[in-house]
Amino acid sequence: MKIQLIAAGAIASLALAGCATSPGYSGGGGYNNGGYSSGGYNNARCADCGIVTRIDTVASGRTAPSATGAILGGIVGAVAGHEISSHTGGSKGNQNISAAAGAAAGALAGNKIQQNVTGDSYDIQVRMDDGRVIMVNQKDLGGIRENTYVRVVNGRVVLR
Repeated sequence: MKIQLIAAGAIASLALAGCATSPGYSGGGGYNNGGYSSGGYNNARCADCGIVTRIDTVASGRTAPSATGAILGGIVGAVAGHEISSHTGGSKGNQNISAAAGAAAGALAGNKIQQNVTGDSYDIQVRMDDGRVIMVNQKDLGGIRENTYVRVVNGRVVLR
């Protein structure tokens, strides 16, 4: 019984393997070259790629004292850490440690939030491969400079 099952499985595997195609033996138009047979090169254009032609800094116009985010975040984090530890049955020492850890995490988060709210952004002008010119505003450049080949993905410019 087991031999018949193994034999049937082997025959089915061989039959399916015979149906598979191998890219590279199809004489052009295979999977690897996108359907173009120009000496193995893919000359297709990237629909969402282009070259950065200009970068302008846009001031946010918002200001806040330098440590406001860190202080407020630290206070909220300390209270949250203490409350979570006290409601989960932590000892007094554990509550203090949780409050200190919460304060540190809250200060980091608050500082980052303040930077995002009050920081400058950048208008990035991109001349797309198809000739269009688009403008994207984003908070960080991420290594992007003028004359860099980039891709526009979900409203953000990223290095290609």
